[in-house]
Amino acid sequence: MELEAVFPLMREIKNEEIKEKVKKCYEIAMERGKWENLEEIPFTLLIPNAYSYVKHVNSVAKMAYEIGKVRDDVDMDVLIAGAILHDVGKLLEYEKKDGRVVKSKLGRYLRHPVSGAALAMEVGLEDKIINVIAAHSKEGEMVERCNEAIIIHHCDFIDFEIARGVK
Repeated sequence: MELEAVFPLMREIKNEEIKEKVKKCYEIAMERGKWENLEEIPFTLLIPNAYSYVKHVNSVAKMAYEIGKVRDDVDMDVLIAGAILHDVGKLLEYEKKDGRVVKSKLGRYLRHPVSGAALAMEVGLEDKIINVIAAHSKEGEMVERCNEAIIIHHCDFIDFEIARGVK
């Protein structure tokens, strides 16, 4: 899978080491979660017939990128990498069973911000990217969010709330 084709904003990450570690995170998550195609994963199990994980991640990344462009206190590589990885833990939280995507055994014990942050730590991503992943959801209410994590948190909830409200 060519990750830059799936997540086009990856091309905007200037630091090649960060870019390679983002790819490694997805490689590990897809292998462990037994996923072959990211398009078959819904972005949430809380909304019936939710659109794809890929669409959600790209929407969050695009919103965050536009915000980042007007700020001078944001590291764009951290912001983009964090946006692309914010839900990578869902590849471990979910599994395909009997043709349906459901919570995995691990997903019943760990939510995706925790498993995603663990993956990012495993591949050696920097603390601020780990913070974006770990703190983008309600788990982030218990820690300090870096500027990039604040942006991703809000963009993620904007996308979720709008998707939930669509009738």
